[in-house]
Amino acid sequence: MDTDADTAAKDMLHSYLRNAREAVLWKANGLGEYDVRRPLTPTGTNLLGLVKHLSIVEAWYFGRTFDRPFPEPLTWWDDDAEDNVEMWATASESRAEIVDRYERACRHADQTIEALALDARGHVPWWQRPDVTLHGMLVHVLAETCRHAGHADVLREQIDGVAGMREDSSNLPDHDADWWAAYRDRVEEAARAARS
Repeated sequence: MDTDADTAAKDMLHSYLRNAREAVLWKANGLGEYDVRRPLTPTGTNLLGLVKHLSIVEAWYFGRTFDRPFPEPLTWWDDDAEDNVEMWATASESRAEIVDRYERACRHADQTIEALALDARGHVPWWQRPDVTLHGMLVHVLAETCRHAGHADVLREQIDGVAGMREDSSNLPDHDADWWAAYRDRVEEAARAARS
């Protein structure tokens, strides 16, 4: 059973996870089909692929790990699935389908988080230490979601310059495009000077 301190810790971690999920979805919002799908790194990282990948993260780690399986089939976790298939959207997969699945996986995960105590035990067979608690899993999924939210930040900025933590408030200084161009030039100048 959760103590008051456990409940406070769980609520805090869950709140941070919800914020990170929101950030990922926001970064994929408002773009055309090409931009939300296009690979922007040599390894093919793309915004919609990050959302698709995080669906399996939420569904598996808060589902199967705790014997609370996500009720929908996610074929990319099958043993015979194509490598990296969960990291990109095929032409036949709609953005709405991928985003809706992610939101359903998150709601399913939320039910697990709310129902179980922080010390509830789960099992991830491929981990070096396969036995895990809900607390450990919350930390793991929060870290993974934040990592991918960071990827999404950089990808979105490359596409159309949109930057910041969330749509309704930015964590960046409020300056115009000229200031940012001058700032970037200063950073570039310092980088060039350091290599000599």
